[in-house]
Amino acid sequence: MFRNLFSNIPPVVKNLLILNVIIWLAMGIVPSLDHTLNKYLALYYFSSPAFQPLQLFTYMFMHGNFMHLFFNMFALLMFGRTIELAMGSARFLFYYVTCGICAGLVQMAVFAIYIHNLEGVLPPDVCQQVALDGWSLIQRGYNYSDPDCAMLNALINTPMVGASGAIYGVLLAFGFLFPNVPVYMFFIPVGIKAKWLIIGYFCLEFFYGISGSADGVAHFAHLGGMIFGFLMLLYWKKKGVFNNRWFF
Repeated sequence: MFRNLFSNIPPVVKNLLILNVIIWLAMGIVPSLDHTLNKYLALYYFSSPAFQPLQLFTYMFMHGNFMHLFFNMFALLMFGRTIELAMGSARFLFYYVTCGICAGLVQMAVFAIYIHNLEGVLPPDVCQQVALDGWSLIQRGYNYSDPDCAMLNALINTPMVGASGAIYGVLLAFGFLFPNVPVYMFFIPVGIKAKWLIIGYFCLEFFYGISGSADGVAHFAHLGGMIFGFLMLLYWKKKGVFNNRWFF
């Protein structure tokens, strides 16, 4: 039964699932590999000594814990296979990766605003000191006692991981292509139309993002994945992709 279920998953979703699970298992089994992959594959802010451009792609295959991995992969399986079948594998892969990259860029842009504001409060020599020593402090598990310095250092040298930005783009695509399909949520006995569910998710992420919730979640990355996914879908609709066959 499990073999039949797995064989019915379209190729891009199937390989994304496999790749994400393999990386997470490898990081859990080999502790030294966990540190190495986080250093080179997670996404750091542009001015961090650890930043590499390729991280805008690789960060979406990294996950901090099992629940983070599980919910992202569950959403990919539930919604991604439908979207891949509707779009075709090549277009779906392009869409998924683009949403993930744009999500990372949006979150970095928000970090840039926070960093600019902090640098306006702190003396220039203190900012320079954070830039020189902050990375090594974070690597040893420490940070500055001054809250502004600590926040500046965390924004620059704490990595971002997870496929959530790309996943939120997939959720947006489902709501866009199949707006009236009912979606059943845990503990909710009635179906919610996909369009209302996606609008609700967007509003929640926007609220949590602007409220400055210190929950360790990159809410603006989620919004970025949804916004750029929406723009891509609008463009494809205008160009008559899918032979004008849409799924409203």
